[in-house]
Amino acid sequence: MVDPVEEFDLLVVGGGKAGKTLAMDWARSGKRVAMVERGMIGGTCINVACIPTKALVASARAMRTFARARQLGFVTETPEASAELLRTHKTGVVEGMVTINHKQFVDSGMDFMLGEARFTAERTVEVTLNSGGTRRLRGAEAVVNTGTTPLLPDIPGLADARVLTSETLLHLERLPEHLIVIGGGTVGLEFADMFAAFGSRVTLVARGTRLLAREDEDIAQAVTSLLAAGGVDVLTHRSTTSVQRGADGRIIVALSDGTVLSGDEVLVAVGRRPVTAGLDLPAAGVRTTAAGFVAVDDRLATTAPHTWAAGDVAGSPQYTHISLDDYRILKANLAGGSRSTKDRLVPHTTFLTPELARIGLTESQARAAGHQVRVARLPVAAIPRARTMRDTDGLWKAVVDARTDRILGVALLGPESGETLTTVQTAMLADLPYTALRDMIITHPTMTEGLNLLFAVLQDYR
Repeated sequence: MVDPVEEFDLLVVGGGKAGKTLAMDWARSGKRVAMVERGMIGGTCINVACIPTKALVASARAMRTFARARQLGFVTETPEASAELLRTHKTGVVEGMVTINHKQFVDSGMDFMLGEARFTAERTVEVTLNSGGTRRLRGAEAVVNTGTTPLLPDIPGLADARVLTSETLLHLERLPEHLIVIGGGTVGLEFADMFAAFGSRVTLVARGTRLLAREDEDIAQAVTSLLAAGGVDVLTHRSTTSVQRGADGRIIVALSDGTVLSGDEVLVAVGRRPVTAGLDLPAAGVRTTAAGFVAVDDRLATTAPHTWAAGDVAGSPQYTHISLDDYRILKANLAGGSRSTKDRLVPHTTFLTPELARIGLTESQARAAGHQVRVARLPVAAIPRARTMRDTDGLWKAVVDARTDRILGVALLGPESGETLTTVQTAMLADLPYTALRDMIITHPTMTEGLNLLFAVLQDYR
């Protein structure tokens, strides 16, 4: 006997930030809502991405602080990172947030279920429940929010070498003596820096001629120098030609220049792929791109009527704060609005120690777009707060339109940069000239006060 189709006002497939927020919002307003999640209550961010990794970043920063203990005026025994205690710390943070999310789901009044969803028609899914049995659901509106998963490239031997991804690395039972990181993007850099702080020997292999290809050369070089000073051996302009795990458990990584590396663990961090393969989206009339992402327009509408997609799976920039903005767009458009993803001012932070925060155009991008630019650079050592913390590594850079005095973009490499970035973002959204930040009275001594100094580099008081 075929299960009857249950009707809902909103069907959400995947419980990422956009989907779960919209589902709770609609359920609290009295609408009938169903949300299907494969297994990670709260989504990727809480379980295997932002939250657990940043919990471990906090631990790595503590290790860095211990390293300069005498400079700060205290004597302590040399600390030693414990894989068991790090895992306990990370798990405690994650489990606490999962519990909060689950309670919010239940309290909202939505029909929340764990299972695998497969589309059988427009806005209609069959769900194989993790607890057993099946359900058939149909929504007047449907949202796909299934996220992404780590990508494993087609490198000879890789599939059989039991390598780590950004997700499986979180479950390590011991700290590797030598961790080889394949990938020079944000995820690879964060883990390389983190494990170097924990005491592992770390080698980072990147295909590009330098790290952070989207940043200007001076910022990329400053990041490379910081990683090297922190114990990371950075190898650029090399591709990985093979990966083999030997009978002794060691992993041999061969590079395109003939270099052969031997380590006890390899982390592959070369990007993520969309979770769409098992959804049977064609049955729902939903088209995907060549890379498997759900094809959407600037309103996040798919090719099927009353069917939407949000977050990573829709090809949005892969940040939780963007998924939250996707929720705002969906909320507005489902209510008859016309909110768009066009021209979003997207901030992001790479959580190194110290961190790199970025918004807007780089100098290279600004010049390529035809802007006449003025550039301000400030060593972090010039900021009084950094000196009080004995945390003076880093470089701040701002790009300003020479004709309008508007801020086109900044890159802030230094302590607390992610927090400072919001002040710049607010000025850019308000269309303020750089002189507003140069002349603003800012609490002393704070890292944000460095914006006075950064923009004063441009000198001409108007």
